[in-house]
Amino acid sequence: MAKVPDLTHRRVLNIALPIVLSNATVPILGVVDTGVVGQLGEAAPIGAVGMGAIILTAIYWIFGFLRMGTTGLTAQAAGAGQPAEVAALLTRVLLIGGVAGIAIILTQIWLFAGAFKISPASPEVEGLARIYMSIRVWSAPAVIALYGITGWLVAQERTRAVLALQVVMNGINIVLDVVFVLGLGFGVAGVAWATFIAEWSGLLLGLWLCRAAFGVPAWRDWSRIFDRARLANMAVVNTDILIRSVLLQAIFVSFLFFGARFGDVQLAANHILMQFLYVTSYAMDGFAFAAEALVGQALGARAAPRLRRAVVLTFIWATAICVALALVFGVFGPAIVAIMAKNAEVQDAARTFLPYMVAAPLVGVAAWMFDGVFIGATRTTDMRNMMIVSTIAYFAAVIPLMAAFGNHGLWLGLLFSFIVRGITLGWKYPGLERAAA
Repeated sequence: MAKVPDLTHRRVLNIALPIVLSNATVPILGVVDTGVVGQLGEAAPIGAVGMGAIILTAIYWIFGFLRMGTTGLTAQAAGAGQPAEVAALLTRVLLIGGVAGIAIILTQIWLFAGAFKISPASPEVEGLARIYMSIRVWSAPAVIALYGITGWLVAQERTRAVLALQVVMNGINIVLDVVFVLGLGFGVAGVAWATFIAEWSGLLLGLWLCRAAFGVPAWRDWSRIFDRARLANMAVVNTDILIRSVLLQAIFVSFLFFGARFGDVQLAANHILMQFLYVTSYAMDGFAFAAEALVGQALGARAAPRLRRAVVLTFIWATAICVALALVFGVFGPAIVAIMAKNAEVQDAARTFLPYMVAAPLVGVAAWMFDGVFIGATRTTDMRNMMIVSTIAYFAAVIPLMAAFGNHGLWLGLLFSFIVRGITLGWKYPGLERAAA
């Protein structure tokens, strides 16, 4: 049996930093998409691409559980020294991606009609958005399969491969955006075709990066791939993660709706401050992913000391990053707000509530990191249950807090939900070490 690498700070950083860099490429693509259609000189194409991308992302997001569930299951199989199960898991997630993507393609008419009923737009914007989505939807199997491939790679600490995948996909997309829209004049359809080609290219690259798995006969061992017990376990894990993610999304969507009660200025200020929270989340992803891989491997190997060390090391780095982000937000936050908003009222409102963004990384670090720990351990029932508790706590707190303190109460309620999630998952953590022992 190969010697297990020592669990060091360097190993944690080797997993985490490529994910942080990968996440940093995501907003760049959005800027380019918007920028190229902005050159057309009309407002409708910008709105159409933005709306179409949001609708498709929301539909695909339903299957985001595939990334997290695959990481935990694959990491445990790798830690237990089961290469056959590691290979079979890859085939399972590819099949799920294919079936889910085909289902979206077949039901696109109803999905898109429902989306525009919930979020109506002008006839011109809706017409262009439908053109955009009718092209991009054909890459749904590739997008969902890539969730699984990403989780499979992360579980084996191959985050540099994930970074390469993201850079190549976004690079292809950006180049084709310029060629199709500015060079060939394809307009909104050009942006869609650029993304379609990039997503299928990403799947092909992802399969090449996973090629070692296809050298293990179990990748096509259908009795193992469709084993009822393994499929049932995978279904439970992914269903728990889906419920947890829906509840988390409910908190953030309600935050947006509640914020609208306080007027356009406060709503705009809250939106700007949420970008600080997204930056924190992107930075935390790297260390949460490291925790997923290392905790899953330790649990698969039934090595409690390794599990504890994985948690301690990833928490140390995550806490350090959160402290640094809090300092950056505190010192440079007002200047960042001034760049993001030109309206003086919005600037003043955002600066008033900026202290909550200074506090958010510090009070949220435990919630973000324990998510990674529990995903790696596939203790998703605990994740789901503690998310239910946190959601109830959020709504129970935010309504009276808003009544008493207005928008301050809204932010306090959100931060309170982070604290509750971190504390309740921390309360469940000793059970992971007992399971590993």
